[in-house]
Amino acid sequence: MAIVMPQLVIEPMRAEDIPEMMEIERMCFRTPWHENAFYNELTHQPACYLVAKVGGRVVGYAGMWVIMDEAHITTLAVHPHYRRHHIGEKLLLGLLECAIARRARHATLEVRETNIAAQRLYTKYGFYTVAIRKGYYSDTGEDALIMWTPDMQTPQYRQLLRANRWKLLRGERDAREDPPDIP
Repeated sequence: MAIVMPQLVIEPMRAEDIPEMMEIERMCFRTPWHENAFYNELTHQPACYLVAKVGGRVVGYAGMWVIMDEAHITTLAVHPHYRRHHIGEKLLLGLLECAIARRARHATLEVRETNIAAQRLYTKYGFYTVAIRKGYYSDTGEDALIMWTPDMQTPQYRQLLRANRWKLLRGERDAREDPPDIP
């Protein structure tokens, strides 16, 4: 039986979103950020943080810093019950559009070498691996792939974002299924 998903809303992070974000942070990361780090990001001028909400509840979030002409994606997480519904992709798209609006030429991030699903998403948005950061993740000693985008200010990159946004919108019209409610 298909259940229609309530409207997904992507909006800027607010202080009142942080307690729900922390629940997701603890579920998704072995070494979660302290909640004060998120409160500090609210006042950090180069920061851009977005939350994804379904039915008014935070189900995902993402953040980045834009310094000079470079955007560094610092975090992206989706509640486990809401994965595989393109929420992470919509958050990533929102960050990249914010970076372009702030005149960033490139975006960069680190991703676990074993996180193949995330790597596929990033590759879809033009990211490519430029280096490996050995032992980057302190919880396991796992290596991180350092990924970058090509120049985001080019017409070709903007076309890539438009094409991916169109595919997301078309997919929403074709099928709307909701995962179970968050317990």
